[in-house]
Amino acid sequence: MSKLFDDGLRSASPHHAELVRKYELYRTIVEFLAALTFIVGSVFFFYPKLVFSGTWLFLIGSFLFAVRPSIRLLLELRLANLPVPVEFRPYGAAPVDGDEKS
Repeated sequence: MSKLFDDGLRSASPHHAELVRKYELYRTIVEFLAALTFIVGSVFFFYPKLVFSGTWLFLIGSFLFAVRPSIRLLLELRLANLPVPVEFRPYGAAPVDGDEKS
């Protein structure tokens, strides 16, 4: 298994790059939703009748901010377990188990 958080894996093949693009999209959506819940929750605190709802929005936003690094970790685990095709390996890279020896 390759090392986690290896920048070389992000563009190791077209499949790797597409996977990174998808996970970055998911992460951006979660970040946007987290920020939105905090902004709306903050506005709710100006109105006494909405304080309870604002508190829930803060809790939801906090949960979404906790999801962000989880998405990054899932991406890194997927990249680390994804095989790199021979044609995309750097020259001189060690063969992976199951590769044909040439």
